[in-house]
Amino acid sequence: MPDVKWCRLSAAVALAMAVMSPAAHAHAQTQVDIVAWFARAAAERGAGLARKTKPVDARPARPGEIVVTMIKGEGKETQSPQAAAGDWVVRNRCPETGNEEILVRAATFAQRYDGPIGGPSGAAEGWLPWRPRGNPMRFVTVSDGDGAFRFTAPWGEPMVARPGDMIVQNPDSAKDTYRIARAAFACTYEVTSEPTR
Repeated sequence: MPDVKWCRLSAAVALAMAVMSPAAHAHAQTQVDIVAWFARAAAERGAGLARKTKPVDARPARPGEIVVTMIKGEGKETQSPQAAAGDWVVRNRCPETGNEEILVRAATFAQRYDGPIGGPSGAAEGWLPWRPRGNPMRFVTVSDGDGAFRFTAPWGEPMVARPGDMIVQNPDSAKDTYRIARAAFACTYEVTSEPTR
């Protein structure tokens, strides 16, 4: 007959491993309406203003291209829908996050970036340096109390927000609300106004 203490210990270890596994956390995350979440968080603890200031590298996207955004130490953050003619792939200059890439629609790119501001920064792939226009974005920090949660990004793909990340929102379009990883925000944004209620 098996030792009862050993069976209980084995069961406890198995339960702890299941709860602590990343897969378990992925399934435990709550799906939220990110626009409603932002409005509630901003009302409760205030929203700040920040602007992207660090130059980026960009290249024209190939029609049909899908850009998978990978964050160093974290893995896949999101992926884009298929690129259309005139869209751009933007690469942040942020070694802390692995110089992640995102797809930016043509109209949005024209509103958010000036350039090119110099010669090729990766001529073989067509990368050129561009300067963010520094459009203000509202932001709220995901707190420990919020925990990790899932939401659908404006481009229709899932994103996961974790404590310490920033949820940013275009002041002119509440539906343009998405996550910036904590390290990416620190590396590429300048806070112009701390959160106030």
